[in-house]
Amino acid sequence: MAGGQRQRLLLENAQQLVLVCGRREPYLRRDGAASLAVLRGASLVVGLDGSIKAVGQADVIRNQFSEATFERIIDCSGKCVLPGLVDAHTHPVWAGDRVHEFAMKLAGASYMEIHQAGGGIHFTVEHTRKATEDELFSTFQHRLQGMLRAGSTLVECKSGYGLNLETELKMLRVIERAKKSMDIGISSTYCGAHAVPKGKTATEATDDIINNHLPKLKELKLSGEIRVNNIDVFCEKGVFDLESTRRILQAGKDIGLQINFHGDELHPTKSAELGAELGALAISHLEEVSDEGIAAMARAKCAAVLLPTTAYMLRLKQPQARKMLEEGVIVALGSDFNPNAYCFSMPTVMHLACVNMKMSMNEALAAATINAAYALGKSDTHGSLEVGKQGDLLIINSSRWEHLIYQFGGHETLINYVIVKGKVVYQNERCETMSSY
Repeated sequence: MAGGQRQRLLLENAQQLVLVCGRREPYLRRDGAASLAVLRGASLVVGLDGSIKAVGQADVIRNQFSEATFERIIDCSGKCVLPGLVDAHTHPVWAGDRVHEFAMKLAGASYMEIHQAGGGIHFTVEHTRKATEDELFSTFQHRLQGMLRAGSTLVECKSGYGLNLETELKMLRVIERAKKSMDIGISSTYCGAHAVPKGKTATEATDDIINNHLPKLKELKLSGEIRVNNIDVFCEKGVFDLESTRRILQAGKDIGLQINFHGDELHPTKSAELGAELGALAISHLEEVSDEGIAAMARAKCAAVLLPTTAYMLRLKQPQARKMLEEGVIVALGSDFNPNAYCFSMPTVMHLACVNMKMSMNEALAAATINAAYALGKSDTHGSLEVGKQGDLLIINSSRWEHLIYQFGGHETLINYVIVKGKVVYQNERCETMSSY
């Protein structure tokens, strides 16, 4: 009996305990994503090592564990417990916001028109190059805290506003610093091929990345200074073409990085077909993906990271979420937090996915938990509430978990606790006296 061993946390008697998965599935697709595992009147135990030790009916857990063994007990009567949300695509390290460009977009300017006029990515690059590491860390820390309060406990974080080796490394050091000093989980991505630097051709930029950037990343990884998880390229007409993208992604894969890149956003480029061929873990955007690309991703078990905030803010056509789901693609979600799409909130992302991309609430939650974790190579430890997985959880002040999606913009008064490795990292006092209607 585990009753005598010290445990970190007991969440007791939840109205709904949303497991998402119950059989160690690495991802959910088709019927699996449409029907999630949910227990009622259930409890959950997190051990001192931060992993989940038991999940089950409240009376069974009560008989198995002594209350005296827990460092903390939270009564979840009338509340719901869910896995911590996973944000599979963000650009959170930068200086120089682009609020002035929002007015240009509202007046009808396209993304590429702003980009070609010296705005967009290049505007942020200029400011990020000038910022100190401490300045970048301070704003990055603030943004991560906003994401945490909105329920994200694992976030993918990209570089990409440097475009030269010095600034890209500065950004990656900032991400590494947050990995070591903050509670939120981070999957780091090198995105030096986010745009073609001024004064270079795409071919010259590609050669620089392959010959200089990636060897330096390998060296820093071996020394333990910076550990990057993923490699990203903005594969797009007028940016990096298919062949340049192939060269960079393969070179990144050769030094042990997971392929997770931007593709088929503004123009159909056959990025999905390329990603499937290279063994990409995930491809983001996909507003212009081909039917052949969708089929290739389904066969290759390559996750589609869909970004409803981007399609909404840039007034692009919506990604074909329903077709992808029906054809067996592993669909994940991300906020695409960046100066062009300023959104911390995965509950808002899920709401937009349901309304604009016609996903069900079950599919959206699967996409923001287990499937987003899979897109980062982390679904063995994150994305569901199962024994052995990391104890990252949300408690919401509602008797039905769907309120997390239904209440558009309501997460600030709905999320009661955010828990990482069994430790409460955010407690919202306002939730104690409020209830959902």
